Amino acid sequence: MAENKTSDIPKYKVIILGAGMAGLSAASHLMKNKHTDFLVLEARDRIGGRIAVYNSDDVKLEMGANWIHGVLGNPMYEVAMANGLIDIVSVPKQHTVIATTEDGHQVPHPILQEIYEAYICFLHRCEEYFLSQYLPPEDIHSVGEHINLEIELYLRNIVSPEERYLRHLIFQCLLKRETCITGCNSMADIDLLELGSYTELQGGNISLPTGYSSILEPISRNIPHDKVLLNHRITSVRWKYKPYVTMVVCFMRVVLYVLYPWAYYRQNDVCDREPSEDSTDHIVINTDDSDKTVIDVCDREPSEDSTDHIVIKCDNGSVFHARSVICTLPLGVLQAESHLFTPPLPRNKRDSLQRLLFGTVNKIFLVYQRPFLEPNLSEILLLWNDTVQEKSERQTKDLADSWYKKIYSFAKVSDTLLLAWISGEEAEYMETLGLLSRWKKDEFTRGSYTAMAVGASQLDIADLAQPICIKTPKGHKPVISFAGEHTHSNFYSTVHGAYLTGRTAAQLLVSHVFTEQTHNEVIVDCNETDMSSWIQSMSLQ
Repeated sequence: MAENKTSDIPKYKVIILGAGMAGLSAASHLMKNKHTDFLVLEARDRIGGRIAVYNSDDVKLEMGANWIHGVLGNPMYEVAMANGLIDIVSVPKQHTVIATTEDGHQVPHPILQEIYEAYICFLHRCEEYFLSQYLPPEDIHSVGEHINLEIELYLRNIVSPEERYLRHLIFQCLLKRETCITGCNSMADIDLLELGSYTELQGGNISLPTGYSSILEPISRNIPHDKVLLNHRITSVRWKYKPYVTMVVCFMRVVLYVLYPWAYYRQNDVCDREPSEDSTDHIVINTDDSDKTVIDVCDREPSEDSTDHIVIKCDNGSVFHARSVICTLPLGVLQAESHLFTPPLPRNKRDSLQRLLFGTVNKIFLVYQRPFLEPNLSEILLLWNDTVQEKSERQTKDLADSWYKKIYSFAKVSDTLLLAWISGEEAEYMETLGLLSRWKKDEFTRGSYTAMAVGASQLDIADLAQPICIKTPKGHKPVISFAGEHTHSNFYSTVHGAYLTGRTAAQLLVSHVFTEQTHNEVIVDCNETDMSSWIQSMSLQ
């Protein structure tokens, strides 16, 4: 394919990378503020990202996002309510759970209730370290280590070996469940001091009768179809402006260096040098503006007809120019494809990317021709004899023979459809089997959602959320903004976290990029019940 001439390359004020919830939220916010000079590039042949539906024999299977997590302050709940996606009249069915051992014996309900309440108490104690002044026991760094210590102390009081072992199996089942909620292989992977950083909205998990994917229509309704290009996988983003330097300028700099070296060092800047991988002289971190990473680019705007735009290339040969980019690519993609950005992202962002965990959680669906479970039963917990082993042991065990023992339950979706969850190495192994999701093998996600690995913190998420800005005579202008669930310090791993960060990134550009052409009032979706929206809109003033 012949190389595109610069004049023929499409130019936009803003290009949004990814049409998942964060990208759609950003695009929708730009449209609501009457800004149309943007484009969304999506690698898949559909929108939605990790919100995905699969239709099998007239059965609608939600392969990705499953619930709206919480009611108060959750924009996803508000969208669903406003568009009639939630039936507030229907009475929710009672959630009846039983637990069974591997040999088929059902656990008495009082024992199940006892262990569940103890486990929740242990988990809350782990969450308290995030805000408390006291420290955990020495050499206890992970949630798994702490909870297992609590379990050990708890079981010491059980005299009967059989009763103690039964309670041990229930604890292990609940820990497997927690790995799916958190998005990790083992709770030993999760930082103890950061567990409480996640904010759980009140109201429980809300299911949409028509499936979670039905929320995509109202979210994308006001985005014109020609603003979203599908099947455009990003292969490179050149974001460093490199103004053209004439021979006269080069000669004058040599003279300046020979005659007035002190002046040369004062005037020397980063515009005409390629940054080295380990150098810090090409990035200026402005400590007086802590919410931005500022790049000094000779204090001047690139001309509109120059090639000093951000250059975005796709695998189908398409090339685009943009003044600013909103990157909503999943954390797993950013971790695995560091070559996407030229020059590389600032070192603090790269370090934060690698500290955070992007685990694998998958679903397994069992479809029946007639009802399988009793009508009053909603979930069966599975108490496998082979419990989750330590990391060193997992590396040597044969997953082919034991992967299924990571499944902690089967839950009823409908009378003829059961759903199981599985996480970590076992989830990665079983992606070659049956009717299930395959988020690890998906090259456009490379995992499921973000978790706080041991050694990671909210500061890492804050680093990823910072926009990269250029310094201009008019102030700091965002070059690359970041959005996605991995950029929300409290709502990471959720769809509403992705939605809020997408809107925040778009609003930043409304204020700093589009203001050159218009001074329209910034529109923020906000009402009395949308506390998260109100807080975010206040923080951006």
